[in-house]
Amino acid sequence: MPSPITHTMNTTVWIMLVLLSVLWGGSFFFVGIAVEELTPLTIVALRVGIAAIALWSFAFAIGLRPPKQVKVWGLFLAMGLLNNVIPFLLIVWGQTQIASGLASILNAATPIFAVVVAGLFLPDEKPTPLKLFGVAIGFIGVVVMIGVPALSGNSHLLAQLAIIAATICYAFAGVFGRRFKALEIPPVIIASGQVTASAFILLPITFIVDGKAALSAASNQTWLAILGLAIISTAIAYVLYFKILEIAGATNVLLVTLLVPVSAVLLGSVFLDESLELIHLLGMLMIALGLSAIDGRIWYRLKAMFY
Repeated sequence: MPSPITHTMNTTVWIMLVLLSVLWGGSFFFVGIAVEELTPLTIVALRVGIAAIALWSFAFAIGLRPPKQVKVWGLFLAMGLLNNVIPFLLIVWGQTQIASGLASILNAATPIFAVVVAGLFLPDEKPTPLKLFGVAIGFIGVVVMIGVPALSGNSHLLAQLAIIAATICYAFAGVFGRRFKALEIPPVIIASGQVTASAFILLPITFIVDGKAALSAASNQTWLAILGLAIISTAIAYVLYFKILEIAGATNVLLVTLLVPVSAVLLGSVFLDESLELIHLLGMLMIALGLSAIDGRIWYRLKAMFY
């Protein structure tokens, strides 16, 4: 029998969560470099293809082997679509028009949708009134970030909506990924399987649509960004992701997206000369307030202090 989900995260899980946020924060930075020379389709195909090679190399090195059941590979395919193919393409396309820092802040809305999706589909992750309050506050923060610049004419609306659509995919992926726990598949194999399934989908399409001409013209800087994106922000990151999902559940693992903008904004401002408007920071604060309510611990401690 698999061990039960522990919804109260301990210090070890928080350390893993912070580390995951740094790895995923770097993905927005790496994409910000790669989109200067490569198309979104090529970037995502290279990301999952190289990540698959790295993950299976590691899996074989530690004595793990691919599962043989057709049903499991069907689950990998579905997970790859929800967690890689669709959201990666949406985010990379969005970053052709908006800064990496803003993309990461919009991505921080993922747990807001995760609470709703998990509440609908997972009996042991039903939302509490405090979580629903957090969803409402966080959603208002997203609306403020997208809506206010749009009213002033200073907005790439479709690009921002693409990032939001990606967060909804991640929310469904977090819920769908819970079924791997009952199968007791190691996190490394789950990560390897999903990126491999994604690569099988994307590589043929990319070869037909983009060809290989763009690759020969890519600079060393772009290739380093692709390698960082594939190995650091995908292969290593997804092993951590599935481990946290196994231990702490779908809602808790997606709290990482609140921490991601910190590293993404810092990297973007230092190396890519990006800046954010005040309204984006205000929206981020509202999302942070909402996510603190979803997490609940700070609010319960404050209640204990005053009552």
